[in-house]
Amino acid sequence: MPDSLSGDSLGVRFEKRLRKSESLVSGPVIAEASWFNWNRLNILLLVLLFYATVMYMVRRTKAGAPLRFRRIAGIDAIDEAIGRATELGKPVLYVPGTQNIENIQTIASIQLLTSVASKAATYDIPIIVPLNRAFMVSVGEEAVKQGFLNAGRPDAYMRDNIRYLSDEQFAFTSGVTGIMMREKTAAHSYLGAFYAESLILSETGFVTGAIQIAGTANTHRLPFFVVACDYTLIGEYFATSALVTRMLK
Repeated sequence: MPDSLSGDSLGVRFEKRLRKSESLVSGPVIAEASWFNWNRLNILLLVLLFYATVMYMVRRTKAGAPLRFRRIAGIDAIDEAIGRATELGKPVLYVPGTQNIENIQTIASIQLLTSVASKAATYDIPIIVPLNRAFMVSVGEEAVKQGFLNAGRPDAYMRDNIRYLSDEQFAFTSGVTGIMMREKTAAHSYLGAFYAESLILSETGFVTGAIQIAGTANTHRLPFFVVACDYTLIGEYFATSALVTRMLK
């Protein structure tokens, strides 16, 4: 029998491999308290710089210093959209997302709704607000009513244009698309939290030829809005309420 296949040779080779695979024995280890990882010092400095910047801006605002807002194309287009609806004599459609009022995106959208309603009232154009939460009806009514009041047109406010459709996602979506087709709305605003219904809404609005403005913090929905809408608010969605309040006065 060849040596390469003998039992002794196999045993020796196995023993050598076993010795190579064995790890070295280290000495005793003593645990020590570590209050700060100095390898992360750069992160601490960035956090402190951000905090100092925020506190500085808060102090400036409380002192009455004017704040400068960067102009956003999607917000500038709100005037254009309402003006187009005025020329065509058709209503404006505003969808404040599909979540309840406790959602931060819905809160931001309701603030925008007041400003948009005020502008629509100035041009004497109806604004339709479909909702998919029963509790949101009273919130939407107050927001639109306040907008008409700010414009000095409380008599033009139409309560029936604040419409509760359904709590079901796609039943609500079908109701909104039906409004688009029946009412021939000329300007659509999708501002808030949206999910799978975003593509259906924006595609239907595109087919009707309406000018569309969309904004959401749900990044997985942004590609659909970017493709089907004229203007899309991406990272600046939560800053728009302050900007719109100033611009639409």
